[in-house]
Amino acid sequence: MQQKISLKLLPSEAADEATIKQYLAKHSGVKTSAITGFTILKKSIDARSKQPWINLTVQAFINEPFYSREINSVSFKEVSNAGKSVIIIGAGPAGLFAALKFLEQGIKPIVLERGKDVRARRRDLAQLNKDGIVNTDSNYCFGEGGAGTYSDGKLYTRSNKRGSIDRILNLFVQFGAEEKILYEAHPHIGTNKLPQIITAMRQQIIDAGGEFLFEKKVVDLVLKDQQIVAVKTADGNTLKADAFVLATGHSARDIFRLLHQQNILIEAKPFALGVRVEHPQALIDSIQYHCPIRGEFLPPASYSLVEQVDKKGVFSFCMCPGGIIAPASTENDGLVVNGWSPSKRNNPYANSGMVVSVELKDAFDFLNSTFKIQNSKVEENDPLLLMNFQNEIEKAAFIAGGGKQVAPAQRLVDFCTGKISSSLPDCSYLPGINSANMKNVLPGFIHKSLQEGFKAFGKKMRGYYTNDAVVVATESRTSSPVRIPRNEISLQHPQISNLYPCGEGAGYAGGIVSAAMDGEKVATSICEVLQRSER
Repeated sequence: MQQKISLKLLPSEAADEATIKQYLAKHSGVKTSAITGFTILKKSIDARSKQPWINLTVQAFINEPFYSREINSVSFKEVSNAGKSVIIIGAGPAGLFAALKFLEQGIKPIVLERGKDVRARRRDLAQLNKDGIVNTDSNYCFGEGGAGTYSDGKLYTRSNKRGSIDRILNLFVQFGAEEKILYEAHPHIGTNKLPQIITAMRQQIIDAGGEFLFEKKVVDLVLKDQQIVAVKTADGNTLKADAFVLATGHSARDIFRLLHQQNILIEAKPFALGVRVEHPQALIDSIQYHCPIRGEFLPPASYSLVEQVDKKGVFSFCMCPGGIIAPASTENDGLVVNGWSPSKRNNPYANSGMVVSVELKDAFDFLNSTFKIQNSKVEENDPLLLMNFQNEIEKAAFIAGGGKQVAPAQRLVDFCTGKISSSLPDCSYLPGINSANMKNVLPGFIHKSLQEGFKAFGKKMRGYYTNDAVVVATESRTSSPVRIPRNEISLQHPQISNLYPCGEGAGYAGGIVSAAMDGEKVATSICEVLQRSER
């Protein structure tokens, strides 16, 4: 028979298959030899007490043959000669999973990616880290897999109403991810492993007859009678299809500007902006696990923090245990940082975004006071208002860093007390950091909120508030500052038919899995329309 059993084990016990079988036998009242095998269904860490525990839910096989977990593989159709095709603008998670859904339904996807494939993209990232030179079409945000490829591969989401999380995770496993992402409470793949998985997805699209075109930057939308009929790319090509998915990601400012110039409806969307803070990983381990040294059977510790400061949300974002801070700029006169971790999370630092919620009024007040000196007018109803605010802060950070993507930085306590750091600790950010007064980089409301937030976090996590930590600016690409509206039922743009805004860039997702689910959701809607037209 099979039985679902929950266990609470020491980390060393949870790492040993023989010990788990002993506990399963004891729970079931049988001999250990009767446990022919088990499958882990859920795994989480409970570190609230001084002794961390591992919670396991397993499917135990008792006195019957054991069979390993069944992966629900998806089959894809040959679409070389399909009657219908869809152009997908952007090869991030939303675009890739939309393309796979089209293959499943027998519709040909044509993926247009402004950047390069993952292998060629690495050379541009190396140049960015070494020389501080940004390739504006091939960087940590643009290229095969989008920003998700080099974002640690965090797969945790609460967005279970968007679609099937299990289906997305199973597809990742089908293309090469480890099965543990199916049962871990906070699954992640690792930046070192994601490129191979993304490449496998691309190869599946090509093998099934779809198209995958790199360095195809869309520069114009061809409209006829309020309907999109084609797109033009920077190399002079005009490409037609039966429908168009806009999945360009949260950093495609040129697309937002293009839509605005063509009088296509877009809206300003609140987002969050702040800094990255980096601690020694050993310090975070000792705080979270209540011990001087983390045991070998525990993973590097993470944290999640939130505080309200003067009615402003201050919270951790994209926390990366054993990770690095990376240069995520998409322009050569702005500075953006992000974080990622390899699959083993074995770097000596822990970093996290620490950000403050930004509303329309915040951006309007800041830009209005800033641009008064330039005699420029700021429109409160400008749909690009929050994007322009984001851009101004990134430019200020670039100037404060001194150029070449060197980032302005300050020790954590110095940041909170307004003291310029006379020296800075070692930091994982490869282009380098430069001591600066963050008050001259961040808007006043963000700077003050972060100061108070860090102090509050120090009370929640004893030892967190320390000058051994360094604050690095700016963490500004938390989500899109623009929303591209769509009809709730058809998912088409309310003004332009056949145009389907999708994923993070359109304002409908936040992370790899939610973007992937939104890509599938949009693709499903398009399939229904195109298949009806063939009947």
